[in-house]
Amino acid sequence: MAPKVLVSDKLSETAVQIFRDRGIDVDFQPDLGKDKDRLAEVIGDYDGLAIRSATKVTEKILANATNLKVIARAGIGTDNIDKVAASKKGVIVMNTPFGNMITTAEHAIAMMFAVARQIPEASASTHAGKWEKSRFMGVELTGKTLGVIGAGNIGGIVCDRARGLKMKVVAYDPFLGQEKADKMGVEKVELEELLKRADFITLHVPLTDQTRNILSRENLEKTKKGVRIINCARGGLVDEHALADLLKSGHVAGAGFDVFAEEPAVDNPLFGLPNVVCTPHLGAATTEAQENVALQVAEQMSDYLLTGAVTNALNMPSVTAEEAKIMGPWIKLSDHLGNFIGQMTDEPIKAINILYDGVASEMNLEALTCAAVAGIMKSVNPEVNMVSAPVVAKERGVKISTTKQDKSGAFEGYVKITVVTDKRERSIGGTVFSDGKPRFIQIKGINIDAEIGRHMVYTTNEDVPGIIGTLGQTMGEHGVNIANFTLGRSDAGGEAIALLYVDVPVPDAAIAALHETGKFQQIRPLQFDVG
Repeated sequence: MAPKVLVSDKLSETAVQIFRDRGIDVDFQPDLGKDKDRLAEVIGDYDGLAIRSATKVTEKILANATNLKVIARAGIGTDNIDKVAASKKGVIVMNTPFGNMITTAEHAIAMMFAVARQIPEASASTHAGKWEKSRFMGVELTGKTLGVIGAGNIGGIVCDRARGLKMKVVAYDPFLGQEKADKMGVEKVELEELLKRADFITLHVPLTDQTRNILSRENLEKTKKGVRIINCARGGLVDEHALADLLKSGHVAGAGFDVFAEEPAVDNPLFGLPNVVCTPHLGAATTEAQENVALQVAEQMSDYLLTGAVTNALNMPSVTAEEAKIMGPWIKLSDHLGNFIGQMTDEPIKAINILYDGVASEMNLEALTCAAVAGIMKSVNPEVNMVSAPVVAKERGVKISTTKQDKSGAFEGYVKITVVTDKRERSIGGTVFSDGKPRFIQIKGINIDAEIGRHMVYTTNEDVPGIIGTLGQTMGEHGVNIANFTLGRSDAGGEAIALLYVDVPVPDAAIAALHETGKFQQIRPLQFDVG
């Protein structure tokens, strides 16, 4: 029997025809995604679900998805899919991360022009029969400094287009190396400097705990007087109320927003203000982009349902069915190792070196490497997956190297990751025990044996008495239960590390209390996806 796919959102007819041509039984119901109750009733009949943004794939929908094997989103954002529930259900979640990059970048450039020349207001005034030529005095883009926050795929295209407009481009991106910045023709700067120098600021980062309100009131007040702010990335990156106040005061000369903290945006502090251009999340809304992502979704889903090939999966590595049983725990280990280093590293990474020992060296190293790199990158970009992570790393000038060797120690095999920055090298090693559970076995050259939990705390200190008591007492005073506790040291009285596996996220107050003791060189709360 042919696999059966439901298309519950508007997808191009060409994409639907691809399913048919590949022998897929496709059911095209572009308005069904808006009816969640009806979708829950019928989803059990399908092997695949192709969606855009209107369909919300909730835990309830997935509970009824008895035959569903794959969900594919035509576009990059998958906020409308419960990925945790999908993973537990064994359903692969795919997206199309590269189909709308140019379109979104062009929209940001268009917004810059619209704000610089007050085009929407001038158009409305002229349509109303007015001729207010002196009212709409604009500024040129040529010669101005553009500050780009996030120089990845889309931000990189914006940098290229802006340079073509003879703008001076400064970029802030924790993963942008100097070599890559030089090749792009941009000046790599810290955020503080960008805020002070930029005439225009455009954002191209995902919404994470690190980037939420990256343009806070405090940071907006540090900007150059007369700056213009563009956001075509994600709502929540800018404090919209603070921006509205600074627009009213005249400190900010204009803004162009395609995305908002709450969408659909029917009421927003930016609405109605002069020289604020707003569009309803149109970044990917071009004929070409919609066609590209739709065609990609149809091909990816067909490949998986017919041959088992996995492409652009967010919750599954690109491995064959035969490899999956053996490699699953090692892929999870590689992800955890990368995620540890990603959360520990604040400066741009120049190189990632991965050593595979023993049984690990005999596996699909490409998949393991992709998992490791994705773990590193997703600390700042949670939408990175195993397919896109190496591409993102390459575009940012990060050099990736792998080495494999025969069994060399007590373990049947292990993986060791070392990252290189301008300031330091940082390494971590891990293995998979016979119970199939990943473990950390070495950090900074210090041997340990650490179980990996969802919430953890890493500390470094001089090897002196009282550290265990301080950690335990401080956690207890702040209501944090320690599930497991691992210590390691280079030698007696030398450098020591501790890794705490705790039941809940550690509050900032607990971290501050540990710092106040003066006993620790480094304290870092960590989170891992152990589902």
